[in-house]
Amino acid sequence: MACMTQNPPDLRPDLAPRARIDEPAREGQPKIGMVSLGCPKALVDSERILTRLRAEGYAISPDYKDASAVIVNTCGFLDSAKAESLEAIGEALQENGRVIVTGCLGAEPEYITGAHPSVMAVTGPHQYEQVLDAVHAAVPPAPDPFVDLLPATGVSLTPRHYSYLKISEGCNHKCKFCIIPDMRGRLVSRPAHAVLREAEKLVEAGVRELLVISQDTSAYGLDRKHDLNPWKGGEVRSHITDLARELGGLGAWVRLHYVYPYPHVRDLIPLMAEGLVLPYLDIPFQHSHPDVLKRMARPAASAKTLDEIARWRADCPDITLRSTFIVGYPGETEAEFEHLLDWLDEAQLDRVGCFKYENVAGARSNDAPDHVPEAVKQERWERFMEKSQAISEAKLAAKVGQRLEVIVDEIDDQGATCRTKADAPEIDGNLFIDEGFEGLTVGDIVTVEVDESSEYDLWGRIY
Repeated sequence: MACMTQNPPDLRPDLAPRARIDEPAREGQPKIGMVSLGCPKALVDSERILTRLRAEGYAISPDYKDASAVIVNTCGFLDSAKAESLEAIGEALQENGRVIVTGCLGAEPEYITGAHPSVMAVTGPHQYEQVLDAVHAAVPPAPDPFVDLLPATGVSLTPRHYSYLKISEGCNHKCKFCIIPDMRGRLVSRPAHAVLREAEKLVEAGVRELLVISQDTSAYGLDRKHDLNPWKGGEVRSHITDLARELGGLGAWVRLHYVYPYPHVRDLIPLMAEGLVLPYLDIPFQHSHPDVLKRMARPAASAKTLDEIARWRADCPDITLRSTFIVGYPGETEAEFEHLLDWLDEAQLDRVGCFKYENVAGARSNDAPDHVPEAVKQERWERFMEKSQAISEAKLAAKVGQRLEVIVDEIDDQGATCRTKADAPEIDGNLFIDEGFEGLTVGDIVTVEVDESSEYDLWGRIY
């Protein structure tokens, strides 16, 4: 077995990959730096901002020292994320001095300027025009119409073989631990034909995997009353089932994230069984006990959820289920936590992330009674992860000897780092090929035979 990095059990499933910026600048071109924090949805916002700036003649700088100004796209989901955002702003100010702040934390400008009064501007989430105005004021554009030509796909901050595809903004849920609806507003879905046109361009440019994201993917099109949109000489409905079916016809892997377990999700499973969409569902269950779910103001139907999981697996035996959970929510008793462990035993989820509950400024759960002591939260988190790790280890061991399709993410002198259809980038496991990988290139999709496993990763050889 090669000595390659394994995914640790505490990877943050809410975080996007680190932004990759490698485009060279021409002489005299004004340069803007970008620090993108938070979730994949924020990373898409960063890509859109940089695409607009690139079209106006700006270069994108990968470091502080060469940038004329730096944009920090912040996260405000948890208090720890807010602290990380303030730290990133402080570092940008120290290293560069000319800083524009945007993103979720930008919805609280006084919070930012109170800590860092010297920032040049603060804008809220997905306020692209205001960000551009702030950049124009700080660093006037100087485009060269003969050389500053925007690639058809825009600026991508992820590797070229996969891309996030954001289908909506906002959320209609009122979970007591979350302030995302306050920051990003209620659900606003993109027209189906606009999503499909973007996806088509990405695939034409070489993207092999589309990662569908939103605040609530299952609710896509609800605000539009699932209207019909013109597409390819016909019409397509703004509904996740119809959208997924059309995306599945573009020739790339299609992976669905942030899917709430509404009844109509079962209509997606046949698309997975047919191979149109990857057999992978990322569903934020958060807890299993109906009383905890009720206190969270989430749908309290854990028993029915187990029935749905069984039905999904009956219709698509290869389906991979990923979810996230919160332990130590205010009022959580030992019995409620043990219910969660028992539920995990029965649900046998393939990929699991876990957060210890944190207060978030403005969240209604802050005022809930019976907050759980930090030491108890830590102890429950460790027990939860021990349980989920054992499940993951057993499930991966069962894959030894199987032949699987994998996509190549990275290649170095030790081998190729790949992912199976069961693995989303950054948050799930990897499959490593450490022999016979010399002919591979990043973005290749190849068949391997699995010959070794660990708690989170696989090893295999090209078949």
